Amino acid sequence: MADTPKYKRVLLKLSGEMFLGSREFGIDPKFTTWLAKEIIKAQKDGTQIAAVVGGGNIFRGTSAEENGLERTVGDYIGMLATIMNSLALQAALEKEGQPARVLSAIEIKDVCEPYIRRRAIRHLEKGRVVIFAGGTGNPYFTTDTTAALRALETSCDVILKATKVDGVYEKDPKKHEGAKKFDHLTFSQALSSDDIQVLDNSALSLCKDHKIPIIVFNLDKEDNIHKAVSGEKIGTLIS
Repeated sequence: MADTPKYKRVLLKLSGEMFLGSREFGIDPKFTTWLAKEIIKAQKDGTQIAAVVGGGNIFRGTSAEENGLERTVGDYIGMLATIMNSLALQAALEKEGQPARVLSAIEIKDVCEPYIRRRAIRHLEKGRVVIFAGGTGNPYFTTDTTAALRALETSCDVILKATKVDGVYEKDPKKHEGAKKFDHLTFSQALSSDDIQVLDNSALSLCKDHKIPIIVFNLDKEDNIHKAVSGEKIGTLIS
């Protein structure tokens, strides 16, 4: 493994579903402990790590809308779910001796700090893992868009999109045997194909406009976060 990280500051995008671990609902403490250790390994060479966590393991605003709940209300409940996941990750990191801070776009001052850009950057410079919770603070925006926005605001070098597959495929590899994996994609290719659903189009457009690359990789494999920040070729690069 490389000793010097390729990236000085990264934004790790985690889906809420990953927090299920081996459970069907909620947060699996075994997974958060494992994830905390993986983040610490990736950080030890000096990379500053920020994270954005989804809330789909607890609540999905879009599926709630299909069942008659107003979209805005559903999205706000989903944002609260991201705060729960963020607090669980913070607790796991601190249990392993790694200082971490949750900064939320929705102010809940008893449990986390409000999102303030300069404060987030200061925490990162001090070697703390910063977890951005509460989405953008607005309905109709996904946590993918939050990841793109926070990565830009805090001058991250790259977005690491953690998934359960080892990159981007032309079609869903679980449904289509022999689907081709891409080592590299342009933003235009990712935006123009309906079969490629890595991040939503708002997030991809933001990254394209501001030239921030995205690495899509498999989180389930040990040391993959460390490999990604070290510049090893894993997953799919979108740039």
